[in-house]
Amino acid sequence: MQIFVVGGAVRDELLGLPVQDRDHVVVGASADQLLALGFKPVGKDFPVFLHPTTREEYALARSERKTGQGYKGFTVHASPEVSLADDLARRDLTINAIARAADGRLIDPYGGREDLVARVLRHVGPAFVEDPVRILRLARFAARFADFSVAPETLALMRSMVDQGEVDHLVAERVWQELAKGLVEIKPSRMFDILRECGALARLLPEIDRLFGVPQRADYHPEIDTGKHVMMVVDLAAELRCSLPVRFAALLHDLGKGTTAAADLPRHPGHEAHSADLVDAVCRRLKVPVECRDLALLVARHHGTVHRAVEMTPASLVRLLETTDALRRPERFEQLLEACICDFHGRLGWREVPYPAAERLRQAQHAIRGVDAAAIAAACAQPQEIAARLHQARVAAVKAMIVGE
Repeated sequence: MQIFVVGGAVRDELLGLPVQDRDHVVVGASADQLLALGFKPVGKDFPVFLHPTTREEYALARSERKTGQGYKGFTVHASPEVSLADDLARRDLTINAIARAADGRLIDPYGGREDLVARVLRHVGPAFVEDPVRILRLARFAARFADFSVAPETLALMRSMVDQGEVDHLVAERVWQELAKGLVEIKPSRMFDILRECGALARLLPEIDRLFGVPQRADYHPEIDTGKHVMMVVDLAAELRCSLPVRFAALLHDLGKGTTAAADLPRHPGHEAHSADLVDAVCRRLKVPVECRDLALLVARHHGTVHRAVEMTPASLVRLLETTDALRRPERFEQLLEACICDFHGRLGWREVPYPAAERLRQAQHAIRGVDAAAIAAACAQPQEIAARLHQARVAAVKAMIVGE
């Protein structure tokens, strides 16, 4: 039995990055041997075990054979006869196919170290085409290692996989899982650039793909292209270390601009409502978690209104706060403001332009929080009066706030 550290741990160590998790491959052993040593099985589709003490993952060396379409269309063979080179050959990228032996020796049969130095994402071998998830994984790595290029032959292979319909067989949960991981990397736009370049974006997220080339008013959007704007917004959300829900909302906030009639361009009347409808459809299709879906819908519907907060009357400000549930869900309301801040500044030359709308809404939120709802409820003879009186009191509080500025 021989045990090697493999994959991301070796890659990140060679790049001088912190190592988060260590995965191991076990060569020359059977499942029964690992069970006898106290390892706990966790793999459903192939033999993976947890170390009895460290809880790190140990997988038996295995080879794979394509038997059907999609990422589940494989027959896995794990036995003591499978070599380390065989196991590394089934991995996606050369930089992830490096192993380290117990004595510190590196085993690198596919040139992963050279590609790390050259900053290149390159597929290990022809088996890359057998798993469409690898397209998403490579795009995600491009978002993490933003200065890495994609080898031309690998990009060509990805295009052929898309043309052959392989990505059409990806299940929604796996697509969301990889997209979510890419969104929380340092430069998410790189993921979408790669997916677009190989044609996968049009298959997986056509609502995003169609934004590229759609013009906007140059006085508000000097970058003009809607797709470019959305990528700037998402990258700014990453730079500001926003949460996944905020980054996802930033990605989808302008989907409606992709459906604007040609006669209306470069204006986009009513795009917020159209965006919300498309956000709902995307979230249903990809089975997006509720927290991400709800914020994305909120941002799509209300980002235009939030931008106009400084111009709004006290009654309109209160109506917006009530509609977005700002008092009962203050954390989510702050996420809405974060996404709007990214939308506002995510434009060419607008990074340093002041954005007073967010602070105006935070002040209004604080003002209406001071209204004594219990006292108003107690003073009302009829239950139906409470909402009207409470709204009036909140408007008065916001009005007093604005006068006192």
